[in-house]
Amino acid sequence: MENGKMQFSAPVSRDRVISKFPKWYTPQACLQTKDHWHVRVKTACKDRAPWSLGMKMSKVVVVGDLYVGKTCLINRFCKDLFDRDYKATIGVDFEIERFQLLGFPYSLQIWDTAGQEKFKCIASTYYRGAQIIIIVFDLADIRTLEHTRQWLVEAMKENEPRSCSVFLIGAKRDLLASAECQRVERDAIKMAADMRAEFWSVSSKTGENVQECFSRVAAVAFEDSMLQALQGGVPSHIGSSDLIKIDRGTAGDPRAADENRLTCC
Repeated sequence: MENGKMQFSAPVSRDRVISKFPKWYTPQACLQTKDHWHVRVKTACKDRAPWSLGMKMSKVVVVGDLYVGKTCLINRFCKDLFDRDYKATIGVDFEIERFQLLGFPYSLQIWDTAGQEKFKCIASTYYRGAQIIIIVFDLADIRTLEHTRQWLVEAMKENEPRSCSVFLIGAKRDLLASAECQRVERDAIKMAADMRAEFWSVSSKTGENVQECFSRVAAVAFEDSMLQALQGGVPSHIGSSDLIKIDRGTAGDPRAADENRLTCC
């Protein structure tokens, strides 16, 4: 810290600097239509509390059916790339994205999990310790929306009740005409309400709403972490690079996971 200001080892891109609480997608789809930080969080940040509490990182787990667009969503946000010919994720993979929230460095560790049934037991090992659960479905395939409830059940088996914030994201918005998209979104908003999730509609191809959605995710994760820390219950998954338990080699190779004696169902 120099002259009362936090120093970063490398600059954070402008679109990762968040001072105002990001807006929701639509009021009907949001659990909490607010556009301001919690007063305790704002006060703590003025007192430089996040730095003293070791507030550095939150774990985000992305789940959903095969080919709904999980990897494309993450690649669009993290790399600003879209590749329609990507290969399906094997096991798990992760990206780390850095932010500056209310003047403090903060990162999201974003886990991309396989949608194939045969890898579900491997991927579920990495659900544990999530602060944000993102469930992705294909807006053009209503069956994938129907499966989202079970994905939430699977993810919550590895986490404490009410320990996670949940986002329901409809991908491939660009494939639907406006009227059809609105119809599917109405069904998705009802599902999100039942799941106590916040709904977003995005397009990884065009980038529509992707940055805005992840900005909201980062802000929610940071604020939730701050409030828990201020109440004296800092989550075990917050704070350091200890979040990363494996390297990219083991993440993508189910044989390596088996060698590490991961328990399968």
